[in-house]
Amino acid sequence: MKLIQTAILDVVIIEPKVFVDDRGWFMESFNEERFHTALKELGLPIPRAFVQDNHSCSAKGVLRGLHFQRAPHAQGKLVRVVRGAAFDVAVEIWPEASPYF
Repeated sequence: MKLIQTAILDVVIIEPKVFVDDRGWFMESFNEERFHTALKELGLPIPRAFVQDNHSCSAKGVLRGLHFQRAPHAQGKLVRVVRGAAFDVAVEIWPEASPYF
């Protein structure tokens, strides 16, 4: 797995390693140990445990809402596009955040 830092604090892009052969393909969608190792290599903090996985299917043109929850109910999001494309938006709302990227 490859992690790519973004301009937004705590937002990383995870590129899985995909293995392809004549049978099809295989990828490990998430591995906590590898994820933590990659975060440490980037000097990023280890988040809380990944404890919930949801899967939704949206019709073309659907806009889903932004979500924010304060501690102790804060949640991280792992977004994966299975088919097609997505325009995913992350908003940095911390008071110390730069208004420009």
